[in-house]
Amino acid sequence: MFIQTESTPNPASLKFLPDQVVLANGSADFATAEAASSSPLATRLFHIAGVARIFLGHDFITVTKTDAYEWVTLKPQILAAIMEHLTTGQSIVDGPAVPALSADAVDEISAQIIELLDTRVRPAVAMDGGDIVFDRFEDGIVFLHLRGACSGCPSSTATLKSGIENMLKHYVPEVHEVRAVA
Repeated sequence: MFIQTESTPNPASLKFLPDQVVLANGSADFATAEAASSSPLATRLFHIAGVARIFLGHDFITVTKTDAYEWVTLKPQILAAIMEHLTTGQSIVDGPAVPALSADAVDEISAQIIELLDTRVRPAVAMDGGDIVFDRFEDGIVFLHLRGACSGCPSSTATLKSGIENMLKHYVPEVHEVRAVA
């Protein structure tokens, strides 16, 4: 098995591409080892000193490190853990991943926002090892969850304000602001 790696705009995050489906549907974001109890793979990765966060996407795994460790030390350990886990056929997540909110389950404006995020934003963000998930639309404000490499990324505020906010304001006049939520 060959696993490629790609840098992300977040210098603390690295994207691992195992050339196979990681999660068939949805995504999973684990900010702590305790939160990763439903994922044998994430639990294994959290056992590596210096691993701070794990994000599982369709065909990639994004690992975020602490500032105390360098990629030159962590990368080989993470590659070995992913390779061993995947080649032994162990489950990646026990139970369902978190699906994105369906445009069918919300009001018309929220449905437009979700459609724009799904078609224009999320694919680009996934290429950078992250995800942006719609939370809600309230009083002209769009609330979004930043996941994976986007969480804690130095350029995420600029991406939200200059990129996503401007695009949403252009296509959905009811949008006045975009904010990240924890």
